[in-house]
Amino acid sequence: MMTAALVLAGGESRRFGSSKQLAEWRGKPLLAHAVAQVKGWPEVGAVYVVLGARAEQIMEAVDLGDAAVIENLEWREGMGSSLRVGLDFLVGERSVDQALVVLGDQPNVPGDVVPRLLEARKRSRRPVVIPRYRLTRGHPVLIHRSLWPTLITGLSGDRGARNLFLAHPDWVEEVLVDAMPPGDVDTPEDLRRLGRP
Repeated sequence: MMTAALVLAGGESRRFGSSKQLAEWRGKPLLAHAVAQVKGWPEVGAVYVVLGARAEQIMEAVDLGDAAVIENLEWREGMGSSLRVGLDFLVGERSVDQALVVLGDQPNVPGDVVPRLLEARKRSRRPVVIPRYRLTRGHPVLIHRSLWPTLITGLSGDRGARNLFLAHPDWVEEVLVDAMPPGDVDTPEDLRRLGRP
């Protein structure tokens, strides 16, 4: 079963004040770290990066390697549009059976999470597997191809698929992770916190 990573990095970083995809963290742009992390997961067969705001600038400045870029022209609608556009593109990639949805501002996903999501998917056969970090759901989220058409038609706004998953608990298998969730970077202070041990 082929798993593709879908890295969502299409937002305009309004709260950050500049393009957080390009913000330097440990000597490289933040998005470069997120993509390198995903490429290091042996279970992932292909990497797709969804860009929107400042897409050309980001492609020039960030080494995405062999990751395919999907441009979201509807990025002003929010994260839901990036997920929708990304899944819509993957529908045409017939070799891909499931998408691992990763946030482009989370370069520190615990190493054991992805194998556990894939193992849970094999056991449960539910179309969505979500890690639960102590008290809260987080990313990455594994979504089987069978659910993509439903999400493509149902996604809107800036909430991603969270509300749909809450409304359809029968879709979701949770994996409990005994770790802190990967930190989101929404502000410069978040980025400074990310660098602390």
